Amino acid sequence: MKKDQDFIWTPLSVEHIVQDEWIDFRKVKYRYPDGRVFEPFYQYSRRSYSVIVPVTEDGQYLCVRQFRHGIGEVTTEFPAGGIEPRKTENPEQAVSTYGRKAEMEDAQMEDALICAKRELEEETGYVSDKWTHLITIPSNATVADNYAHVYLARDCRKITGQSLDETEDLEAELLTGEEVEHLIKAGKFQQSVHVMAYLLAQRVLA
Repeated sequence: MKKDQDFIWTPLSVEHIVQDEWIDFRKVKYRYPDGRVFEPFYQYSRRSYSVIVPVTEDGQYLCVRQFRHGIGEVTTEFPAGGIEPRKTENPEQAVSTYGRKAEMEDAQMEDALICAKRELEEETGYVSDKWTHLITIPSNATVADNYAHVYLARDCRKITGQSLDETEDLEAELLTGEEVEHLIKAGKFQQSVHVMAYLLAQRVLA
């Protein structure tokens, strides 16, 4: 059986095509383990983010509806949002984690729960005192190096109205577990990480 290092591609050169506070989109030249060279391989860094599975005191799931540009459709999903970058003198480092995985992991785990609590309240007006970390997983391991931090928030209660960013336009709604599962089966709950989040939450709630 091959060892892990026998599969690793070695980067020979990196060209940052777009690098700003939102994305670091790169063209990379790689050497295969057998010595062959391949280019270009495109990959990117974006902010890691938190996803929340919020369950109210009466057992309903708190979801949001909003337009998603990638598929050009309105989706039903769970509240989620990007982890705010820590202050840095170099704005490019606010998003790019390329080659700095170990350095970023501890900071992101510390900030991910703060992000989850903020996004839940801002997007829905609800808060929770019962948080469970379900999983931290690469968002798209094939081409991206950011992570999704997934949480279950139980006994959520409404304390205020929404506080949305100027580019956000979303509507919160309460659904039963049966309604969420119907949307998943019908292909109408269209964020893959959010579907995974729901299924993982069932293990804790069972």
